Amino acid sequence: MKDLLKGKTAIVTGGTRGIGYAIVRKYLEAGASVALCGSKEATAQKALDNIRQEFPEAKVTAIWPDLTNPQSVAEAFSEVKAKFGRIDILANNAGISQSTPLSEYTEQEIDNILNLNIKAVMVCSQAAAKLMKEDGGGVIVNTSSVVSLYGQASGCGYPASKYAVNGLTKSLARELAKDRIRVNAVAPGIIRTDMVAALPEQMIKPLISTIPIGRMGEPEDIANAFVFLSSDLASYITGAVLSVDGGVII
Repeated sequence: MKDLLKGKTAIVTGGTRGIGYAIVRKYLEAGASVALCGSKEATAQKALDNIRQEFPEAKVTAIWPDLTNPQSVAEAFSEVKAKFGRIDILANNAGISQSTPLSEYTEQEIDNILNLNIKAVMVCSQAAAKLMKEDGGGVIVNTSSVVSLYGQASGCGYPASKYAVNGLTKSLARELAKDRIRVNAVAPGIIRTDMVAALPEQMIKPLISTIPIGRMGEPEDIANAFVFLSSDLASYITGAVLSVDGGVII
C-alpha cells in the first residue's frame, strides 16, 4: 500500500476518531498529504497532534469548518489547496447515527441527521469538485452503511440518510465523470468503533453471529477500502457502493 497515493492530497471529514481517523492513517501510509477535518478546533487539533506523533514526517494539517455551510467549507478547502497545492481526494466520512423510534423523533433530531449525513456530503462534494476540476480531476469517496441496503429496526432516519448517500454517489458519478472525477461509496457493516465497543457482551455476540466471516470489522478494514477506491487501481470504478461487512446477510 506504500506510495499508492503518493503525491495526492486528501481531505477526510469526520477524521478525528473511529473510521475517519483510520482513513487518515491509511492515506498517510499510502503516501498522501492529508487534511483531517473535525467538528471542533480542540478535537481536530488533538487528533492532529496524535497523528504527528505517529507520522512525524507526514504532510498533515487539521481544519474544522461547519460542514453544512458552503462558505465555511469552501474557505477551508481552499486553504488546504493553498497549503498542499491541490485537492485530489475527498473522503466524506462525517456523520451521525440514531436508534430513535419513529414515534419519538423530534424535529431537531430529524434536522441533525439530514444536515450532517446528506447536506454536508453535498456541500463538501460541491466545494471539492470545483477545486478538483481546476486540476484535471479527482476522487470522492462517501461513507454509506449496510443498513442503507437492509434498513434497521429503529432509527429510520439513519438508513434513510445513507440510502440518500447511495443515490447521491451514483448521480454524482454520472455528473462528474466528464470532469474526470470518480465518485464511489463504502458501506461498512458492524465495525468495532467506540460506540459498538461500549455495547454489553450479550448484545455483541448476536451481532457477530450474523457475520459469515466470524468477526467484527475493524476501522482499518473500511480504511483499506477507501485507499483502494481513492487510488489508480480503481481508475475504472465509479458509481459503486462497496459493502465491507464480512458477508452479512440480514
